[in-house]
Amino acid sequence: MKDASGNVIYVGKAKKLRNRLRSYFGGGKITHPKVAAMVSHVADFEYVVVGSEAEALLLESNLIKRYMPQYNILLRDDKSYPYVCITLNEEYPRVFKAFRPDEKIKKAGGKYYGPYMNADLFGTMKAIEEIFPLKRCHKVFPRDIGKERPCLNSHIGKCMAPCSGSVKAEDYRKMIFDIVAFFEGRYDGIIDEINSEMMAAAERLDFERAAVLRDRLTALNNITRSQKVFLEIERDVDAVGVFSQGGETCIRKLELRAGRIVGSSTYFMNGDQSPMSEIVTSFITQYYSGAGTVPPTVIVPSLDEDGDLELLGEFLSSEAGRKVRVYTPERGEMHDLLKMAQLNAQEMMVRRVLRGGGSGADPAAGMRVLERFLGVPENSLHRAESYDISNLGNDDICSGMVVFKDGKPDRQSYRLFKMKTVLEQDDFASMRETLSRRFSHDEKDGFAYPDIILVDGGKGQLSAVCSVVRSLDIDANIKIIGMVKNNRHRTAGIVTEDGREYMLEKENPSDDDVVLLRFLSAVQNEVHRFAVTYQRRLSKKRNIKYKLENIKGIGPAKRKALLSELGSIKAVEDSSVEELTKVKGITSTDAKEIFDYFHPEEED
Repeated sequence: MKDASGNVIYVGKAKKLRNRLRSYFGGGKITHPKVAAMVSHVADFEYVVVGSEAEALLLESNLIKRYMPQYNILLRDDKSYPYVCITLNEEYPRVFKAFRPDEKIKKAGGKYYGPYMNADLFGTMKAIEEIFPLKRCHKVFPRDIGKERPCLNSHIGKCMAPCSGSVKAEDYRKMIFDIVAFFEGRYDGIIDEINSEMMAAAERLDFERAAVLRDRLTALNNITRSQKVFLEIERDVDAVGVFSQGGETCIRKLELRAGRIVGSSTYFMNGDQSPMSEIVTSFITQYYSGAGTVPPTVIVPSLDEDGDLELLGEFLSSEAGRKVRVYTPERGEMHDLLKMAQLNAQEMMVRRVLRGGGSGADPAAGMRVLERFLGVPENSLHRAESYDISNLGNDDICSGMVVFKDGKPDRQSYRLFKMKTVLEQDDFASMRETLSRRFSHDEKDGFAYPDIILVDGGKGQLSAVCSVVRSLDIDANIKIIGMVKNNRHRTAGIVTEDGREYMLEKENPSDDDVVLLRFLSAVQNEVHRFAVTYQRRLSKKRNIKYKLENIKGIGPAKRKALLSELGSIKAVEDSSVEELTKVKGITSTDAKEIFDYFHPEEED
């Protein structure tokens, strides 16, 4: 599809071109906002006929990369994601960071692993340096062998020193293949090999060499302990998680190799209302086209009726040169792995929204939009506060206050409130107590007044907050607005104290709409998380208290002594009578009562 100036604004594929075009231009109502906006700009189109659906998918992927059309879902972020390149095509292979795969190196037999987040890659390269005696200099072998003396790393066992001329190419390549196994998650063979070599060095009384090998083994064991063994059967799987919010969609890909999660990648796509089939298809065709490795299995979220998992499998099979299966697991360990990927995608989106978008974004941009809408001077809004009530029925009634300074969360200023006067579930009464207690403090107490209060709710909640704040004797011009949600419980706009509304545009959002949506979503998510976390902590504390104080003879003081000495209620449950009597203040009678309470089947 092209606009009036001839720019390509959308690339798509279709089994039947007539039906596809009729859906755009047949005169019927277009329900999807993005499609409606696109069609309004289409002035011309052209098409290419190919031999199969798989060819169409590949051509679509290549054309999207070439033209980067405005209305296609595009992988994007603020920076390129680096790879690790291992030049197995060379006599003395190199291991280095690369920002994109080189087709010449790949065709010659080189391998690429990734892409990685920069922080992940830094940790991976540090681990390689700790475990393997890999050269770190820029010498080229065999050209530079014997030209200079070996460096300090060779003397402390950190480098094999191929520059000395005493290391055979096949020995160095053997170590490189161990690094390949490391990237593919096959640690067991490496651990066995290092352990055997360490024992042999100890038997030769070469304790210096044994110590170097011991340190390598410790570094490798630390990595394996930090990685969860997810599947009992050793398999290589990529799990693709998807989460949409704030005008964007986050893709989080977890890499499972030999049953362990060994890596992850995070990408963002423009738009948050596209069908799941379009999101997943766009990600797979753009990410795996030219990727260093494609595992035999890729699991994805459930697609809508337009999704074609079999076609995606064909596409990946052509990229990998072998059979690749793409499917949605319904149960079992694979289902759990997919849920983990979905949760990771949500966490990454929350993190991105909290910082106001990508790393290059202005975190205060949302505040500037609010200033323009409210008609206040530029840079007059700096501190924003929001409050949320949380409870479990009539129990654990509490609230949380979050503070954003110039668009960024200021966690040192967060506050928690446990209700003192509200004894039953009443959100309006709880909000009144929260605000009264909060505004009983001012700058002298370290509680600077906010420039603006963001109320999570519509006109009813806004009116309740305004009535409390305006009734207080506060010498501050505090702006108060409500964050309005739609019937899908997503942020839809804002409303002011005097009834003015700013509804965020869905079909063709402006830059201001996107910026404000991100900021409001960040505030709402953060205040809700903060309040709910506190409520759960109170609930847990109450349950522990009630459980122990149900035991005959155990009151608050003895409960506190038990938890202080043993650490947790589980430890109390697992303790014997003898161990319980060692706790200060616990008599033998108390210990017997506690033990019998947790082990009723063992009573005489």
